[in-house]
Amino acid sequence: MSIEAWDRAVASFLEGSFEHNPPFAASAGRHDFDGRLPDWSPEGLADRAAWLRGQRERALAFDPAPLDPRRRFEREALIAQAESDLFWLEDGDGLRNPLHYAGALDPALYLTRPYAPLETRLRACIAWARAVPRAAGQIREHLAAPLPRTFLDLGELSFGGLADYCETDVPGVFASVEDPDLQRELRAATAAAAAALREFAAGLHARRDEAREDGYALGEARFLRMLRETERVDIPLAALEEAGRRDLERNLASLREACAEWAPGVPVADCLARMQARKPAEGPVLAARRQLADLRRFVDETGLVTVPGEEEARVEEAPPYQRWNAAYIDIPGPYDRHLPAIYYISPPDPAWTPAERDAYVPAETDLLFISAHEVWPGHFLQFLHSNRAESLLGRIFVGYGFAEGWAHYSEELVWEAGLGAGDPEIRIGQLQNALLRNVRYLVAIGLHTGDLSIAEAERMFRELAFQDPGNARQQAARGTFDPGYLNYTLGKLMVRKLREDWTEPRGGRAAWREFHDRFLSYGGPPVPLVRRAMLEEDGSLL
Repeated sequence: MSIEAWDRAVASFLEGSFEHNPPFAASAGRHDFDGRLPDWSPEGLADRAAWLRGQRERALAFDPAPLDPRRRFEREALIAQAESDLFWLEDGDGLRNPLHYAGALDPALYLTRPYAPLETRLRACIAWARAVPRAAGQIREHLAAPLPRTFLDLGELSFGGLADYCETDVPGVFASVEDPDLQRELRAATAAAAAALREFAAGLHARRDEAREDGYALGEARFLRMLRETERVDIPLAALEEAGRRDLERNLASLREACAEWAPGVPVADCLARMQARKPAEGPVLAARRQLADLRRFVDETGLVTVPGEEEARVEEAPPYQRWNAAYIDIPGPYDRHLPAIYYISPPDPAWTPAERDAYVPAETDLLFISAHEVWPGHFLQFLHSNRAESLLGRIFVGYGFAEGWAHYSEELVWEAGLGAGDPEIRIGQLQNALLRNVRYLVAIGLHTGDLSIAEAERMFRELAFQDPGNARQQAARGTFDPGYLNYTLGKLMVRKLREDWTEPRGGRAAWREFHDRFLSYGGPPVPLVRRAMLEEDGSLL
């Protein structure tokens, strides 16, 4: 088979992926898919699974010998992507997890990304809203069985928040469109969508008495299969857990040293409390805007990694239906050039006590490393590179371990490169973010392969990651429906090990920029595939 035949196979895989997941296509900038939702019916899902199996078998049967190195790598990445999608579709409990649907149902693309005139985006939003009632009915079937309490809570928050978003945010965004017919269509469509979503959320709320406290665990076999199928990581559970505990202990030791320098004689927990009390005076959104300018300047001055473009990220408050996560970034896809990315920061839950709400707001130094993670040199910079990858497949598919591993790695990278000039308070902020991800790693393993309870997980976030009560509750609950959140630390450890092995014969730290540019050039495939390509061997991942 020829190179041309392989390129056609890649194009076919991309188009099929878009057809089966239209919101993913629209988010990537393929706006011919605007307004459409996936077919979540049993027939639609069976068709998607059969298609994925066929794509995997087609790629496996393709002789890699005639291909150049880039395309041979692309073949491995395509097989990995198909197997990852199949795992979540058939084996990973994705269909009974509200998180599986929340992203696809999010209409923010049409409201916040100025990829087309407002009237064009209004028409897309109307089409989306008209598709919601049918989709809600399909999703209801997958969430019919008794669910873990955390799944019900997430579903109620996400679907109820989307209903409010339809009624409050959507009309205001499109108010300046003067076409009265379109405005009538919008009101009718969003009213129907909001009613369907609110009914769905109310149905989940009504089932709280039947909620299970367990029922979320994948079990050891499926958890390890998740890592193999989605991240190409094949490591025994004991070795995996040991690597996480080793990194936790490394960071705890560094925290004790930093606290001894910054607050001599003060217990570590009190040292963290003192740091967390130093909130940004202007609030986290305005503070993050200030921090991004400083971080961009630091990345430029140190030359840690190439910045391939002049794009910047905006900072906004997160919409209500996305506030299960303290901070995240929405980045336009590779087909949408020169559009703003938005870094969202969540305010505290108004239902919490005043003390809990105040504690939830990040400290100045804590926020600094959240900003590094989300923007410079984290997610935003990584997507600037992936959106320019030579392989179209690399531009479109960016995996969990690659994206979160790079972003978390970036936090320690900027400290190593001199951010803060050795200020121990800055170091404490970096370490608290690292400890949060360390505990996620161990909690994911404990909740899904052991007998760790949600209450015990929450206590681990309080005692080992020094999280406030609200964040600790959110993080423990997240572990039940997001078992892959160990990928923050897992990905970081794999990137650090690859950096060590690749740069050691090339001058060590002097080769960091070359390493970072080379690593990011692959787009976002599983890190073990990048390791094999850069070193021409597998070796130890951790």
